[in-house]
Amino acid sequence: MFGVIDRFEGDFAVIELDDGKMINVKRNILPKEMKEGYVLNMDEQITFDYEETQRRKAEIEKMMEDLFES
Repeated sequence: MFGVIDRFEGDFAVIELDDGKMINVKRNILPKEMKEGYVLNMDEQITFDYEETQRRKAEIEKMMEDLFES
């Protein structure tokens, strides 16, 4: 299961899961230097998924490019 960091609120990260559910996770159990928009693998442990983050970032950039070209 994947989750995307939506925002930080104090000591918590608000994470949107693939099914659209929002959860709060203590910030101190996340990998260091996490930022909004980063994709996390939420299976056995919470780990940063660099490849999925880059893939989604490229997909969003392409959609924005297509939108502004129209």
